[in-house]
Amino acid sequence: MLDQYLGVIITFGFAAVIVGIMCGASMILGVHHPGPVKQQVFECGNPPTGPARGRFSVRFYLVAILFIVFDVEVVFLYPWAIVFRRLGVPGLVEMVVFIGVLAAGLAYVWKKGALAWD
Repeated sequence: MLDQYLGVIITFGFAAVIVGIMCGASMILGVHHPGPVKQQVFECGNPPTGPARGRFSVRFYLVAILFIVFDVEVVFLYPWAIVFRRLGVPGLVEMVVFIGVLAAGLAYVWKKGALAWD
């Protein structure tokens, strides 16, 4: 039964050897000149101004989740657009209902003020 997985085991072993060689070569051949400037914390080109564990507002997470939800839903439009002619009128009606539900959800979220960034 092990012979069925022999190819996978050899591939993983080969990958591990290659990774080991590359990491070892970079440690041996790499130039290491640590200095005070290299040891400083670097954050987007700005010097750090506060603790690293700052708290985010709940609105940040809410907007992020809503973005993911509506973004994933819009992805369903692409396959529908590709087979639009084969689906005919029933496919069009289903997509209109889908977009209607999506628009109703967006209107509800907008009315509740979840997208307002204060």
